[in-house]
Amino acid sequence: MRDIKDDHLNRPSAREDLEHSQDVVPSPQSQAASYRLAFADTDFLLREELRPVRLQLELLKPELELQAMLVESTVVIYGSARIGDPEEARAALASAEAAAGDDPKDPARQHELERCRRAVARSRYYDEARRFGRLVTEHAQDGPVRQFVIVTGGGPGIMEAANRGAAEAGGVSIGLNITLPHEQSPNRWVTPELSFQFHYFALRKMHFLMRARALVVFPGGFGTLDELFEALCLMQTQKVRKIPVLLFDREYWERIVDFDALLEEEVVSASDLELFRFVNTAEDAWRHIREHYGLIAESSDGASQLSGSIA
Repeated sequence: MRDIKDDHLNRPSAREDLEHSQDVVPSPQSQAASYRLAFADTDFLLREELRPVRLQLELLKPELELQAMLVESTVVIYGSARIGDPEEARAALASAEAAAGDDPKDPARQHELERCRRAVARSRYYDEARRFGRLVTEHAQDGPVRQFVIVTGGGPGIMEAANRGAAEAGGVSIGLNITLPHEQSPNRWVTPELSFQFHYFALRKMHFLMRARALVVFPGGFGTLDELFEALCLMQTQKVRKIPVLLFDREYWERIVDFDALLEEEVVSASDLELFRFVNTAEDAWRHIREHYGLIAESSDGASQLSGSIA
């Protein structure tokens, strides 16, 4: 494949030289690892000393692809990978109820029944994340330059739900997946051209925030807490500009994190607790974002409409 972009250069492109390097007479010298072109030598690139280069590549590759897809701004969705589709949760509950009914005294079956009941209760968050992804995409992706593109970690659960809502609205969405010791693959609703895989958590989190215009954080565990508090710390210390940070379901977050105790212990200030606010529905979250950016106008029939510039 010819690298057309390099046609104006008075030298072969890297791609052309790679092809030339493969058309060589076999010999002990040409087959030696030392003879490989450095940029095409995987063993060389994976050396410990090449970590700075890998970090740079992992920063640059998604950035170039996002530019090519004209993604200018994003809305970040964080949340648990363990909160599933309500239909699947209800199906699992029906199976657990049947199994428990066959042997009511079996503690393992009773435990599974309670677990499935909790999963059904939590699945409402999946519905809200899905609706939020659809709401944002329907109202913000209306031009060649893409604004407020939904971005998630690209996995299952809340991430899948938000990507799914964006796809159902006919728009694109981003998935920033990461390699893990256990199986990890992108959910099927991420736009393929915007599905990325990371080795470094640090670079992945940087890409989450580079174009972010808002963070919507659903219930989650260690990963969600890590992502939330890093973002709050960066805003608190003015390393990134302040953007809306919306925590979904006040009851959950106030049970998991005692924000008032942090204030009482004087390890945060009252202004730090103003870096975020609570929301309970997808519509609430989207309304707060629009109000923050002055994007709400009233139509003649009194309905809220998207207006103004997102950029």
